[in-house]
Amino acid sequence: MSEQEFKSGFIALVGRPNVGKSTLLNKMIGEKIAIMSPKAQTTRNKIQGIYTTNEGQMVFMDTPGIHKPHNSLGDYMVKTAMSALRESDMVWLLVNADQERGVGDDFIINRLKESNTPVYLIINKVDLIDRAEVLNQIADYNAQMDFAEIFPISALTGEGVPELLRFTMDHMAAGPQYYPEDQLTDHPERFIMSELIREKVLELTRQEVPHSVAVVIDKIAREDEQKLHVQATIVVERPSQKNIIIGKRGAMIKEIGIRARKDIERLLGDKIFLETWVKVEDRWRDKPQALQSYGYKEDSDI
Repeated sequence: MSEQEFKSGFIALVGRPNVGKSTLLNKMIGEKIAIMSPKAQTTRNKIQGIYTTNEGQMVFMDTPGIHKPHNSLGDYMVKTAMSALRESDMVWLLVNADQERGVGDDFIINRLKESNTPVYLIINKVDLIDRAEVLNQIADYNAQMDFAEIFPISALTGEGVPELLRFTMDHMAAGPQYYPEDQLTDHPERFIMSELIREKVLELTRQEVPHSVAVVIDKIAREDEQKLHVQATIVVERPSQKNIIIGKRGAMIKEIGIRARKDIERLLGDKIFLETWVKVEDRWRDKPQALQSYGYKEDSDI
């Protein structure tokens, strides 16, 4: 295949919180590079997943769910999602098949109408409803906007995902290979390690904790041939949240560490010794300096 025939492009995955954007990204890439949780607003940064074949390279931008922000972190997340629209060659709008179109969907659709970028409607979670309901969803969304294409899929089971990838690659323009063929994400391992730890906090803690949590990797060092030593700090906003994460006699923080260590070892292909601490920083989500320190840095073009 000649260099001229190689195709490439950037695709933004947008939608309301908890529509399955991260699940779809991981399914397409074949590795866990974006954390998943049934709790809304799990993704906070723009995470790029890279899908490369002999024909071309598609760079998917998983974005935070677009929602009404309640603090500076929420503002950052929405700005991050909207900035991806300006950087993309194509937009995939994900919606839930098992939920009726809502105000949040309409808000995003109205923003997409202002863009000249082709928009695909991806109706996710079709495994949860029957075919007649899927057709009703397609008709309803079709009446709101002229989509370039509509794909019913299940990110969880993989139904419709190969066809979606095939169609998208066929409609990519000729372009360069932006990343090496074996690279799966643009984020450094340090970022993904912190996200995997945060995912375990989301899995295991009560509703009051998740949105107040940040994770920072303080140190990665090889102190012997057998294991990599990783030190991480879990940041929360209140002492009561710290007590929940530590748990009775340290049981919760131990379980978080055990689960995170397994995923990180799979990511790195290496044995690790994971040390975690919990720190309280009051209202860190509204402090610009804290947001910067914990990895929520606004792009200059947002």
